[in-house]
Amino acid sequence: MAEKKTEKKTTKKEPAVKKTATKKKETEVAKKPSSKVKTVKQVKAKEELKIEEKTLPKLEMPELIEEKRDDDDFVFDESKYDENSNQYFEATGRRKTAVARVRLYTKGDKTITVNGKDISEYFKTLVLQKTVGYSLDRMKSTGRFRITVIVKGGGMNSQAEAVRHGITRALVVFNPEYRKRLRKAGFLTRDSRMKERKKFGLKRARRAPQWSKR
Repeated sequence: MAEKKTEKKTTKKEPAVKKTATKKKETEVAKKPSSKVKTVKQVKAKEELKIEEKTLPKLEMPELIEEKRDDDDFVFDESKYDENSNQYFEATGRRKTAVARVRLYTKGDKTITVNGKDISEYFKTLVLQKTVGYSLDRMKSTGRFRITVIVKGGGMNSQAEAVRHGITRALVVFNPEYRKRLRKAGFLTRDSRMKERKKFGLKRARRAPQWSKR
């Protein structure tokens, strides 16, 4: 039998291309001077600054003296106080929905009447009575004026704070020098906090009705 000649397929391998490393072009890079090395310009600038500092006169800072004034050092101003005059100092105080009209008289009995009643009869608790007289105590003018008050609206607590606000404003009208001390105490600021209005579908401003499963 004739032997079949097996033709071997020979694939010629292409010679591997050698990668030629691309040589970087040698560029002359200017070396940066190190931070430690001082240039001639920097040295000259420092020398000029030193010369200017020597020529400039030294400014002396004045000593700041803070004037501290305690409540014990406060003295009532008698020059503003006249018992023989019918003059009064009026102001309006507010808190929540309460409005108080306050008048300070320099003549008459040194009492406080609220809506035609004595302060102890109208404001029956000591806390409310102290609230009314805070600004007077602060300025050491308790028992110096006859005070009449007409107050409307709100509850007893808001009325007491409205009266205090009105007395504070009247004291500033009486003597503008009281403003700084009363402002620092926070009595001149009108407290604008009020009850939030009721919303539709709710019991109160934010109280939702109780949810029941069945």
